[in-house]
Amino acid sequence: MTDCLFCKIVAGDIPAEKLYEDDEVLAFRDIAPQAPVHFLVIPKKHIVDPSNVSEEDERLIGKLIRIGSQIAAENGVGDGFRIIFNNGAKAGQAVFHIHMHILGGKDRPWPM
Repeated sequence: MTDCLFCKIVAGDIPAEKLYEDDEVLAFRDIAPQAPVHFLVIPKKHIVDPSNVSEEDERLIGKLIRIGSQIAAENGVGDGFRIIFNNGAKAGQAVFHIHMHILGGKDRPWPM
């Protein structure tokens, strides 16, 4: 997808502070962190949002959670962090490439 910010990061056209990368997944620090630890985990495959995850994508989305949990532990928040997926503009999704936020480093830092 030529105009997708995250696809451009995957392609190396836009720099990011990478925390993890393999053939399927990329994790990088959020440029506007909302917590002491805040990073994103994305599939390299362009999927618009959680509503567009297909049966074929289920393993990949599970991998995002596993990698996110691993990186959270490596960054000292393995004992307590939030995993957030936004689905659509009404939910606050600003980049329409599925991405998982990992936020940690504060005790219950967000209102429920």
